[in-house]
Amino acid sequence: MTKPIKQAATPLAPRKSPTQARSVATVEAILQAAAHILETEGLSACSTNAVARKAGVSIGSLYQYFPSKDAISRALILEQTTALVEDAGKIDLEQGGRKALEDLIDIAITHQLKRPALAKILDAEELRLPVAADLKRQSTRLRKTVHDILSQADMPDGANDADVMADLMGIIKGLVDAAGARAGSDSPASAANLRKRVRRAVFGYLDAGGMNFHTDSGRLS
Repeated sequence: MTKPIKQAATPLAPRKSPTQARSVATVEAILQAAAHILETEGLSACSTNAVARKAGVSIGSLYQYFPSKDAISRALILEQTTALVEDAGKIDLEQGGRKALEDLIDIAITHQLKRPALAKILDAEELRLPVAADLKRQSTRLRKTVHDILSQADMPDGANDADVMADLMGIIKGLVDAAGARAGSDSPASAANLRKRVRRAVFGYLDAGGMNFHTDSGRLS
C-alpha cells in the first residue's frame, strides 16, 4: 500500500524534503525549470504544469515536493537568499571594515545582476508571500555579518548601532534592487556604475561631517 504524502504544515512549506540523490536532483530540476520560466516568460507563465514539463517530471512528482506554485517561489527565494548570506559570511574581516563593506556591496550587486529578471520577480514575490518567518534565520545571519563589519576599528564610533545598520542595509538593498529592476542593468558597465553609486551612498552616510553615532542611546544625533 502506498504511503500517504505528508501534508505541508503551511500552504507554502514543502510536502517533504528530498533525502536521496535522485530526489535531490528532481527538486533541483524543478527549481531550475521554474527559474528559467520566470525570467524568460514571467510569473503568469510559471504554472505547476509548465514547470513540470520544463523539468521533465510528472506533475505528480512535482506535487510530492511542492503543494503549489507559490511554494516553488518560496523555495527559490530561500535558495537565492541563502546563497547571498553564505557569500557574505565568507568576507574576510581582517582586511578592515571599509574593504569588507565594499565586498558586501559587491556581493549584493553580483547576486542581483547575475539573473536580474529572476531577481526582480523574486523581490516582488518576497513582498507578496508570507515568507518573513522563513527568512528570519538568514536575516539574522546577515545582520550579524553586517554588525561584525561595522564593528571593525576603521569604522566610525557607533557604526554598529542597530539604527545605523538598518539604514545601511536599507541603502544597499534599495539601490541594488532598484537598479536590478531597470532594463539593461546587468551589463558590466552598468554594474561598475552601480558599484560606484552604492559605495558613494554608503560611505557618504558613514563619513558625513558632523554625524555622530551614539551607541549608548541607540540613536543618531
